[in-house]
Formats: sequence, C-alpha cells, structure tokens
Amino acid sequence: MDASLLAALRERQPLIHCISNIVTANDCANLLLAVGASPMMAQAPEEMEEISAAASAVVLNTGTPSEEKFAACLRAGRTACRAGIPVVLDPVGVGASRWRLGHVQALLKEVHPAILRVNYGEAAALLRGGQAERGVDSLPPLERNAAAAATALARVLSTVVLLSGTEDVVTDGETVVTVSGGSGYMRSVTGAGCMLSVLCGGFSAVAATPLEGAVCAARFWKQAAALAEQDAAGRGMGSFRVALFDAASRLSLEKE
Repeated sequence: MDASLLAALRERQPLIHCISNIVTANDCANLLLAVGASPMMAQAPEEMEEISAAASAVVLNTGTPSEEKFAACLRAGRTACRAGIPVVLDPVGVGASRWRLGHVQALLKEVHPAILRVNYGEAAALLRGGQAERGVDSLPPLERNAAAAATALARVLSTVVLLSGTEDVVTDGETVVTVSGGSGYMRSVTGAGCMLSVLCGGFSAVAATPLEGAVCAARFWKQAAALAEQDAAGRGMGSFRVALFDAASRLSLEKE
C-alpha cells in the first residue's frame, strides 16, 4: 500500500460526495471519516450540481434504487465529469432486474466513471446484458474468469475496473493488478463492497491516476480486513464489523 497516498488523504481531508445505498450509508460515511476524508451523503436531485461541483470525488451507488435516485446520479455524474472530478460507480445488483440494468446502462451513456467497482456477477451482467447475476450478491468465486471479465469490461467502457472478490482484480484494460489477502469474513458483512467503493472515491481524490487510486483502495481494504479478523479473535460477525472500522483508523494512523 502506498503510504504517501494515505498521508495525503488525511492531510487534505477531501470532500467525498456519496449517493449511497440506504443499507450501507452510515457505514460508508464512518469509513471515510476513519481514513481521514470528509463524507457528504446528499440524495436530493435538486442539489446535486452544487454539491458535486464542490467535491473532490463523487461516488454513485445504485443499490436500493428509485427513479429519483437515478436522476440524482445522472445530475451528480454529469457535473463531476464536466469539472474533471473523478466519479466512482458501484452498480449494485445491476442484473437483478431489467429496469435496474436499463437505468445503469443509460447512466453509463451520460457519465464516464473513472473507476467502476463491481463483483463478478455485476461484471458479467454488464457484459452479457444482465443474464449472469443472481440478485445482489456475488456469485461463487470464479477467479480464473475474474481477470478476463474485468479486462473486457475495462476495455468496453474505457475505464478502470476494480472487480472485488477473494482476490481483487484492478485493471485499466491493459495493466492488471491482483490484490490478495483480507478475510473470508468479509463475505458475511453487509456493504463490504459499498465501503470499498467509497474508499476508491477517497483515494482517487488524491491519486495521480484512477488505477493508482483503485489499487490503493483494494490493498487498504484487504489489510484492514486481515487486521480486523485478528482483532476480533473469533468472537463473531458483530465484533468483526466493529473491528473493521478500528482497523481502518489504525492503518491510517500507522501510515501518517
């Protein structure tokens, strides 16, 4: 992990505007605070242009979607792209319904994300028109296909893709970086992927390139998960979840 990016994040305290999943909004905000960023969790379409223009990065999470939420994502994404502000898109459960897939596809025609954060099922849904995903959860690990899926999606959309799983794959379509480690307990924590997406927002606000920001976010989250598993010492998922936030704070402080 690049300690200089972590130090820059804490020094600059960038404003990260997140249109968030209602299931995970609180955890995402607290995680950004733990690593030193300043979260803004605005949702109303009417204020998207003003808030997005003031942010250092914008994170669009399409979980628990509605027409109003997609309208807000479109306004925020357009504003950020016009201003050169990095956009992170997390198309949660994109293959869960035709309606959801159609709105994400329409969003991608108007907004060019700097980073697309997906799991294998979401990547497959975007590549194959929504036929390969089961609800909002990751498919069983298919690491032998993950790099190929991530690379193909990065090339199709001309963006950096972070495909998270047991081993994360980060690629811009040419360079491919794999990030291993972490903890198996992460698959039992609601919103682990959403939280990784806001970390991409935080690190992309201070990184030289989206690829660098995504790789740093993936490495940071794997290290935090490994430390949390050690600290939770088998006490259960509640203890592990709390330990994740403690680990994020400790990793930040250790790298200053």
